[in-house]
Amino acid sequence: MNENLFASFIAPTMMGLPIVTLIIMFPSLLFPTPKRLINNRTISIQQWLIQLTSKQMMAIHNQKGQTWSLMLMSLIMFIGSTNILGLLPHSFTPTTQLSMNLGMAIPLWSATVFTGFRHKTKTSLAHFLPQGTPAPLIPMLVVIETISLFIQPVALAVRLTANITAGHLLIHLIGGATLALLNISTMTAFITFTILILLTILEFAVALIQAYVFTLLVSLYLHDNT
Repeated sequence: MNENLFASFIAPTMMGLPIVTLIIMFPSLLFPTPKRLINNRTISIQQWLIQLTSKQMMAIHNQKGQTWSLMLMSLIMFIGSTNILGLLPHSFTPTTQLSMNLGMAIPLWSATVFTGFRHKTKTSLAHFLPQGTPAPLIPMLVVIETISLFIQPVALAVRLTANITAGHLLIHLIGGATLALLNISTMTAFITFTILILLTILEFAVALIQAYVFTLLVSLYLHDNT
């Protein structure tokens, strides 16, 4: 119980050198490239899930937007696998770092916005001023729409960081309470442990849902600009 509550969110080091880069690259090893004519069940299920998600997410896009399919599928696989691996004991979750999530959100959001200004300049500029706006409100609405546009990548990163961090903190607190209650009341400790198991199952679902939500929002930003 004396352990620092936020110790699991500190970037790990080995011999004084940060190893975050190695941790970020590790999930790519979980998705092997098929090299046989007939794949095994694991790769077949993996390909089926990728095709299902890609078909659902790309359904709203035109031909230009569908060129992003590889990027979006790589993004959802990376975030999902990173979130799930972070639920393992004594592991580090890179997506709990706001700096990393901003590093993913800002370039992707910027690319969608630049794509919109390049190919749909008039439509993109029209978003800053809705049709039929009274003349006195034009300066205020332009400022408000500009702020809302620049808030989008921040909201993307903060949403992912907050959801993953909150889940890890809850697991840590309930796990510590379970250990403390073992010496006081075995029945209460068992109830708390049951809650911990259910919460862990919920966090596995949240890990995948947050990966899908992050990628889906990037996909919607792309749809608005293509």
